[in-house]
Amino acid sequence: MTKSNHDADVAFIQALAELLRENDLTELQVKREYGEDDSLNVRVSRHTAQAVTAQVAAPTPVAVAAPVAAAPSEAPQAAADPASDPGAVTSPMVGTVYMQAEPGAPSFIKVGQQVSEGDTLLIVEAMKTMNHIPAPRAGTVKRILVDDGAAVEFGAPLVILE
Repeated sequence: MTKSNHDADVAFIQALAELLRENDLTELQVKREYGEDDSLNVRVSRHTAQAVTAQVAAPTPVAVAAPVAAAPSEAPQAAADPASDPGAVTSPMVGTVYMQAEPGAPSFIKVGQQVSEGDTLLIVEAMKTMNHIPAPRAGTVKRILVDDGAAVEFGAPLVILE
């Protein structure tokens, strides 16, 4: 391997690490072919803290003028992990989410929309390949958990069907 190939490989690996950081990914693997018997296999990964523990001082009691009825029912729903929801549709790959077939086109789905089994919910682009993500069953779109153009990881919840 020549010095220039080595420098190019180092720059390539640095670019992959930057891509990993910018898209908030945990792992990226690439194989670069130079010739019949010459290739470079690169796996860049990072470990992030799975749980963050914080100590919070006990709140001081405060008089409340009117009771809030909706707060208790919303709290467990907000705290629940969307991936554990039985209606969650998860990403089968790492990639970029697109909510429509092309820029300016209407979105595949909207919250409250009825979908049939096999209908396209969204697209995940991985390595310049557009992968249509089908509805695994018929139902109503309860929540859309990703934004158009967002990077997603394998297993990340995308949509919740009811």
